[in-house]
Amino acid sequence: MKPPRAALDALIEGRNADPFALLGPHEGPGGTFLRALVPGAEAVTAFDLSGLALGELESVDPRGLFEGVIEGPVQPVKYRARGHGAEWWITDPYSFGPVLGPLDDFLMGEGNHFRLYDKMGAHLIAHQGVAGVHFAVWAPNAERVAVVGDFNDWNPGRHVMRRRLDVGVWEIFIPDIGEGRAYKFAITGPHGADQPMKADPFAFAAELRPKTASITTAPPQHVWQDAPHREHWAGVDPRRVPISIYEVHAGSWDRDENGWYLSWDALADRLIPYVVEMGFTHIEFLPISEHPYDPSWGYQTTGLYAPSARFGDVEGFSRFVDGAHRAGIGVILDWVPAHFPTDAHGLSHFDGTALYEHEDPRQGFHPDWNTAIYNFGRREVASFLVNNALFWPERYHIDGLRVDAVASMLYRDYSRKDGEWVPNEQGGRENWEAVEFLRQVNRQVYGQHPGVFTVAEESTAWPGVSAPAHDGGLGFGFKWNMGFMHDTLQYMAREPVHRRHHHGEILFGLHYAFDENFVLPLSHDEVVHGKGSLLTKMAGDDWQKFANLRAYYAFMWAYPGKKLLFMGQEFAQREEWSEDRPLDWHLRCSHSHEGVRSLVRDLNHLYRDTPALHARDCEREGFEWLVADDSAQSVFAWLRKAPGEKPVAVIANMTPVARAPYRLPLPQDGRWTEVLNSDATQYWGSGLGNMGGVDAHDGAAWVTLPPLATVILRFDG
Repeated sequence: MKPPRAALDALIEGRNADPFALLGPHEGPGGTFLRALVPGAEAVTAFDLSGLALGELESVDPRGLFEGVIEGPVQPVKYRARGHGAEWWITDPYSFGPVLGPLDDFLMGEGNHFRLYDKMGAHLIAHQGVAGVHFAVWAPNAERVAVVGDFNDWNPGRHVMRRRLDVGVWEIFIPDIGEGRAYKFAITGPHGADQPMKADPFAFAAELRPKTASITTAPPQHVWQDAPHREHWAGVDPRRVPISIYEVHAGSWDRDENGWYLSWDALADRLIPYVVEMGFTHIEFLPISEHPYDPSWGYQTTGLYAPSARFGDVEGFSRFVDGAHRAGIGVILDWVPAHFPTDAHGLSHFDGTALYEHEDPRQGFHPDWNTAIYNFGRREVASFLVNNALFWPERYHIDGLRVDAVASMLYRDYSRKDGEWVPNEQGGRENWEAVEFLRQVNRQVYGQHPGVFTVAEESTAWPGVSAPAHDGGLGFGFKWNMGFMHDTLQYMAREPVHRRHHHGEILFGLHYAFDENFVLPLSHDEVVHGKGSLLTKMAGDDWQKFANLRAYYAFMWAYPGKKLLFMGQEFAQREEWSEDRPLDWHLRCSHSHEGVRSLVRDLNHLYRDTPALHARDCEREGFEWLVADDSAQSVFAWLRKAPGEKPVAVIANMTPVARAPYRLPLPQDGRWTEVLNSDATQYWGSGLGNMGGVDAHDGAAWVTLPPLATVILRFDG
């Protein structure tokens, strides 16, 4: 039956929503009927893929529409087109069958497809004997979706996609194109409303900003050599091993000679050896997925599956992670499911409706960041994000995800006034859809990727953030201890003469230090937006600032919990951090700054080599107060211990007055070796100390406490 003239006009003019119903081969009673749209052609001959001629097609419209009946069954075909003195070949995308199958539809519909990134987006494949790219995108409310790109002059009439009705996914296989091609989706929303051209939510690569197109990529090529690293982490309890994290913004750790971003290979050459020398166990990158706006630091991403083009090709990131692993360094990524930007090419109103976000701005708009909020209760949206959490350990072998802004996800009234939020079904403020989403993320990450752990940036008293999901917790491996950071930095900013009145700012954190599995974060958030660097937060003159910072670092490395330090703070950068410039590496020429760096290096190695300092970081049995009540002298002392290991005593004197002799209660008589003194001369300190150690008798030892210093003693019998 011949289609109505209006349908053919819509097809020729690029307005038809289902060209698969009209174009390509269709089996009929008289053979296989073939219709082709080849603008500019005056004559078209059809061939099968082997090159066998199937017949000449008749021109039925001078705008490039050809028809004919050919022999043989329905199969992919190609055309030899001739016109205006030219000849060219086209493999007909509308002669290929679908790539996705019923099982994909079923799992997508259930929200239980945990390999979506193998199906959605753009994939170089061989389909029905032809190499090309398969495109698939979820746009259930669209009237029409087309792939546009540099391979079709960005013409939305050239490659209109096939709609899979049950799940709202559109797909097309475009033959004879390969990697490195720029593309987007041209979407016509409800009521014929054309949307801004959209980047691919599942794109594996993207153009460098300010361009915004997605890029086709080849299947992963890197041959991984990190099996021993992954096997090691799969076989340990991360709570009971040393974890010391160097937090890095890849775009400003350093720059090349032209002031441009270092490539992943250049970062590997410089950053990995530096981290190894410094004794850190992990690098944590601020978000590296594609983002349009540099000052967002990556936290407003438009390409959750694409390493940013700022740092070179995506295979470069694989090489970086593999190199880090072979050097014994883990790689953690900041991951942002809490919000997404409203850039026109991104997820916002993707198919002309609030698809990924809530329609109601009281649920779907974030007032703090002027961004959209994912609709965690929609199974397709939750599946998109869960798959992304699984993608990074699968594709790039990353060791952990630090989940940003968890508190903003847990509460419907976060940063909102009365009337600006929608209560849950019980009338409360908890966002139970987000809770279930986070549990699902953690169940899947821990279930599918042994050795990978998750960390929550969560600043409230929500119970059980790091408790297992099956026990009612959120299921994270660790939680950032924001209270520790706030209280201790507030204490260190006080003039020492006043610290006696604020002794509780140090003591309070030990009341809850084992309620969660904590990471102690001195992160990027503490050194931006007018807050100054960690050095400038310290009280006193310049010498005292350095002494305070050294004492504070030693205090923190000996405190229960895993460690995190933002880049530049290891050598006491003076200026607060900016994403616009590299760190002030020239400061390492100064003895004072290099002394702090040497201390952090030695603290990391001591922490890693001393089980008492890490093996019970998250358990109360690993900590015991020795001196908690000496507020008059602002002295704190405690014991770190682990079963079968030598205990360690930690003493912090938070005044510029030396205390000598000072009676320190100790649980065992014998020799206690001084293994670290933040006031040592190699750290630019005064050099006051205990001459290598002290001897304990009758449950105590007389020790020398240097000014503004932390001393660590190990029991050696």
